[in-house]
Amino acid sequence: MRAAILETVRPIELAEIRAARERIATTIVRTPLVRLELGSGFPEIRLKLENLQPINAYKLRGAANAVAMLSEAQRQRGVWTISAGNAGQGIAYAAARAGAPCTVVVIETAPTSKVDRMRALGAKLIPTSYELAWKALEERSFPGVEGTFVHPFDDHNFIAGHATMGLEILEDAPDTAAVIAGIGGGGLITGVGSAIKALAPAVQIWGAEPETAAPAALSFAAGAPRAFEGWQASFVDGAGGQSVFPRMWSRMRPVVDGCIVVTLDETKRAMRMMAEKARVISEGAGALPLAAALTGKAGPGPIVAIVSGGNIDLSKFCELIASVAR
Repeated sequence: MRAAILETVRPIELAEIRAARERIATTIVRTPLVRLELGSGFPEIRLKLENLQPINAYKLRGAANAVAMLSEAQRQRGVWTISAGNAGQGIAYAAARAGAPCTVVVIETAPTSKVDRMRALGAKLIPTSYELAWKALEERSFPGVEGTFVHPFDDHNFIAGHATMGLEILEDAPDTAAVIAGIGGGGLITGVGSAIKALAPAVQIWGAEPETAAPAALSFAAGAPRAFEGWQASFVDGAGGQSVFPRMWSRMRPVVDGCIVVTLDETKRAMRMMAEKARVISEGAGALPLAAALTGKAGPGPIVAIVSGGNIDLSKFCELIASVAR
């Protein structure tokens, strides 16, 4: 198979972000930004509730923009992606609205809630291991799959869709001092960082990763993209990759200030805190930014913690938050 010709990595321009906002306005929800009341001794934290999107995750922003920008011929051929669940749901949702067939190469450890939702949205699912999925992300191909590939993070139009969130954050909280986003592939933080640095360059942009899978933190420490030796799967299935792709490093580095690593117990406590204090159900990746904010490493605030998704089996959620003390 001939290798795909990749578009040169370039900055996400403010005009592109504003155009994406108009393009996806009837598909996505402008999600609320709510203050988390923690009392004295804690940073001032606001939650950007992307778990309230129609697919319960931010990936719909990028998917809606990427699918909307495909040609009619590409849509007729169908689209496919690789996902642990949320990108797959986003592409399936956008494809269904566009009348396009959709295939998702889905990581076999994806939560049942995500798998069921992708299937309900009409996607054809092809299960595979995390290792083979990560390899397919690098190669942009998978045996037996046809159609237009929409990369779940290394795609300019996908990232521009995510960047619309940055516009909303600054409009709703112009006094924001820092924004924290979980890092999986890097598309979310690149998009949000691109929008915010263009409008308010003094705002710090921080990534968050779990201790079991923190290649971005290694990369920022080394000043170059790195792989994470000893990668381990965990309930934080939507963040923490095996490595930082060199193309994504080129995208992230100009708009991200650093990365904060948190423990799995800190992540569970953040999930519990959101449920108790804000009645928000967050998946593991969605709780990483709050856990990172609570370390104090991003300063006293105001901090916006992006709750990237809430797609988690409720029985698993209850098990996780019951396993840690308040």
